[in-house]
Amino acid sequence: MVSLILVYNGTKLLNIQENKLLKIISIVGARPNFIKMAPICKAFQKNSSQVKHQLCHTGQHYDAKMSQVFFDQLGMPTPNFYLGINGGSQTDMTARIMQEFEKVVLNEKPDMILVPGDVNSTLACSLVASKLGIKIAHIESGLRSFDRTMPEEINRLITDVLADYLFVTEQSGIDHLVHEGIDQNKIHFVGNVMIDSLVELLPQIDQSTIIDTLSLVQKEFILVTFHRPANVDAFDYLANLINYLKELSEDIPIVFPIHPRTRNNLEKQGIDTKSTESLILTEPLGYIDFLALTKSAKIVVTDSGGIQEETTFLGVQCVTVRDNTERPSTVDIGTNHLVGTNLDDVKKTVSSILNGNVKLGEIPPLWDGHTADRIAKIILEK
Repeated sequence: MVSLILVYNGTKLLNIQENKLLKIISIVGARPNFIKMAPICKAFQKNSSQVKHQLCHTGQHYDAKMSQVFFDQLGMPTPNFYLGINGGSQTDMTARIMQEFEKVVLNEKPDMILVPGDVNSTLACSLVASKLGIKIAHIESGLRSFDRTMPEEINRLITDVLADYLFVTEQSGIDHLVHEGIDQNKIHFVGNVMIDSLVELLPQIDQSTIIDTLSLVQKEFILVTFHRPANVDAFDYLANLINYLKELSEDIPIVFPIHPRTRNNLEKQGIDTKSTESLILTEPLGYIDFLALTKSAKIVVTDSGGIQEETTFLGVQCVTVRDNTERPSTVDIGTNHLVGTNLDDVKKTVSSILNGNVKLGEIPPLWDGHTADRIAKIILEK
């Protein structure tokens, strides 16, 4: 930014516009946030003469397996601020993040905050910024499951109302925001920043040794992930799910990296969590090894949001065990099969795919590895 300074006899009378870097604080809290924010950090670093970019980690995912390994593998800088907020109810966590993040904002006085996704950290920091008159940019705006029993849906809706810049991954996001009355000048279709991380790390993903380590054969195993309360907090359902996976593993090997929430519930129910030769239960994996498994799997069975996108980009069949998805392009354009939570329907779909009935799928528009650059360009120009 160019400054114009008036000087009389060596004394500065008036600084019409000080040289000033745009000051942005980006928020991360949970694993999906790290994947989305890593390319943003790099895009702003390319423009360091125009922007001072800082990173705030709320602590929502805080242990090495759920947090630090992702920072390391994604090449993310050490956070400038760490709030250390984790555990507790949805309300308690949101309130504590707000209290601590307010201190950061009051001290740093950023021009803008950047929030990704739909976790508690996203909502909490957006509320703080809005009340303090700080601009908000929301990455992944407009995604809707239309299921308000999901905390993520509430977080998305409120954040999009508060945001000044709404960065959208797919056409459905634009449609939803327009329908909700959001000013169209705030909406920017930029593509999927999560795919930026995947594209950048493809060479490392291809060099992963996880397939050999687990004694698997390419395209001859199924990858499974479950963590949503609707699936893992209902103990009878979880028991039936494990029984199904044991039966299925008699026909094809299954790899199941277990989320801490899921493992806790399995242990509470007394369900055996030891690996067998055909049903391999592991701890949560790092980003590179997990994506290597995803790319090499014959089918991925999941209730995750982001995995629906990654499988679509990689052309891998995905069976989503949910009654809805906020990412319809993965179903309409990609390789995602949205089957609901009835295990009989899951079994039928998995069996059909194993018998060769696959979706060919395509990659949605602008999922090209350059989304972060588009986001940075829009922010810096405006």
